[in-house]
Amino acid sequence: MEPITWTGSFGAFLNPLMLAAVVVFFAGVVANFAMNLVGLRAGEVQINPDHTLTINRTPVDYALMAMKYSVLLFLACWALFVIGGLTLPEYEQKGIIGAMGQRFLPVWIALIVMFALSIRFKRKLGLYGKLFDSPIGMVGFGLVMFWMFSAIFADLIITHGPIDVISQMRNEVPGSFLPSPDEGDFPLYILGGDNLGRDVFSRMVMGAREVLKIAPAATLFAFMVGITLGLPAGYFGGRLDTLLTFIANLVLAFPVILLFYLLVTPEIVAAGIPTAMAAVLFLFPIIFFVVLWNSRYHMQPQKRLLYISISLVIGFWLYSGLAFNADPLGIISMPGNILIVFVSVVFVNSPTVFRIVRGIVLDIKTRDYVAAGQTRGEGPWYIMLWEILPNARGPLIVDFCLRIGYTTILLGTLGFFGLGVSPESPDWGSTINEGRRLLTIYPHPALPPALALMSLVLGLNLLADGLREESLKD
Repeated sequence: MEPITWTGSFGAFLNPLMLAAVVVFFAGVVANFAMNLVGLRAGEVQINPDHTLTINRTPVDYALMAMKYSVLLFLACWALFVIGGLTLPEYEQKGIIGAMGQRFLPVWIALIVMFALSIRFKRKLGLYGKLFDSPIGMVGFGLVMFWMFSAIFADLIITHGPIDVISQMRNEVPGSFLPSPDEGDFPLYILGGDNLGRDVFSRMVMGAREVLKIAPAATLFAFMVGITLGLPAGYFGGRLDTLLTFIANLVLAFPVILLFYLLVTPEIVAAGIPTAMAAVLFLFPIIFFVVLWNSRYHMQPQKRLLYISISLVIGFWLYSGLAFNADPLGIISMPGNILIVFVSVVFVNSPTVFRIVRGIVLDIKTRDYVAAGQTRGEGPWYIMLWEILPNARGPLIVDFCLRIGYTTILLGTLGFFGLGVSPESPDWGSTINEGRRLLTIYPHPALPPALALMSLVLGLNLLADGLREESLKD
């Protein structure tokens, strides 16, 4: 059978609209750039004597409006393709875009529910709720949550096993039907097959799970290390600050890729160095929470004992499973190759977080409310964790989002070089690396994971911009 088209039955009238939207958008960009060069600016809002508002529109305003409505038209066309995928019966009618839209149905439902509830209760949700006042933040959050829900519902979305091979589907173009599908099998490869005959669409979706189960957790661990060391370095200063800053600069001066190549060499792995690094780095979250509860409830021994005991029990349970793969319950584990990647990412990111936290503390510790806490007789760790750290949350949350993006790119780079992940792993970096070998002949295996990686990082950057914009208003 002939492969299905990208746009199916709706393409006859939606394709020209999408093309017109793209043309209008770029025309608006060029016009806006030209008018800015000659000194034209957007109109300003004027307050009339009767207290009404008037906008004096200029050609710049009309160019911006054209760009805005062309983007909305383009997105509306995509939405109609997805609706077609959900309503039309045959795959030839759905098209490739419609077929993908149908497979992502759990993601669309989750996004709609989450956005509806978030917008409804945004005034009660603090900084998260304020994010929905920022169009940029909402777009970024939507992109990030799209891939987050894709990772969660990956088993429902994929059409074939990510490592299942059908030799007749090697390098087949997107929309190709299986030669002889068994009963109950999905009848086509939506985004085609790779050089081994595996489904590109399913590998792209499962790749989101591979990336998102490492990047946020590794970034969080790096923040635990950076915060635990950066707070006392900036607050106490002196020799402690000098020593920790020197160690951080030493790590930052080491070439990142060379570090990863060293950590995955058999001799280094056999020597147990990655495990030893995990044993040290993974202790910091436990230390952080123990010090946090001890400083907060030092005058309430029963609460302090309860919270510290819970933190130690849960912490060392996770610690034994993650660092040594020795969880007594057999629930928490981390394969050796993933451990190497995880430890490497934490080790590389921690010094940068340390420097950011240290710089923020050096600024905030001179504020009046810190002096007031010292006057009340509060301990230094209480002031650091309950006075300084909450007031540093804005920059740290923004950097956390950006750092997840950097970590995602780093994981893609490692996968591209085949470092630390199994060869059959569907992570985006490995898939891009396999597809690039035939890129000039068969571009379809490499482009979907590359675009997925790009969209996730773009979403994280836009989310960080939205959070920064809203945090500045506090």
